Amino acid sequence: MKKTLKNITESIIRFSEIDSMKVVWHGNYVKYLEDGREAFGREFNLGYMDVYAQEVMTPIVKLDIDYKNYVSYDEKIRIETEFVDTDAAKIIFSYKIFRYSDSKIVVSAKTIQVFTDIDGSLILTNPEFYEKWKVKWGLR
Repeated sequence: MKKTLKNITESIIRFSEIDSMKVVWHGNYVKYLEDGREAFGREFNLGYMDVYAQEVMTPIVKLDIDYKNYVSYDEKIRIETEFVDTDAAKIIFSYKIFRYSDSKIVVSAKTIQVFTDIDGSLILTNPEFYEKWKVKWGLR
């Protein structure tokens, strides 16, 4: 069975994140995905600055979001961020965001990031530090 790396973090909806319908504006969910990636990076040592220290950047090239439900001001959400292992030179995360009060799923999403050097040129193979990271976390 393949190993799974998952981080769970929580957030509370702020007033500035809701729209005129008194629910979270759809574009703010991208920020919650970012919160999930950052929390994952802190837990598993794959944060933006960890990668940047290797003179590599990881821009997002694909984002898919499926809206299932809603959350409102002052509600708590749970963001689950799971690493999707692949041999390709990319980082894939899948996400689920749940309304904390009743555990209903609010959003499911997926992002794909590629590797570039500091000048923005695409790196077509997994960087050495990333392969070592996979070994460290039991993915190889």
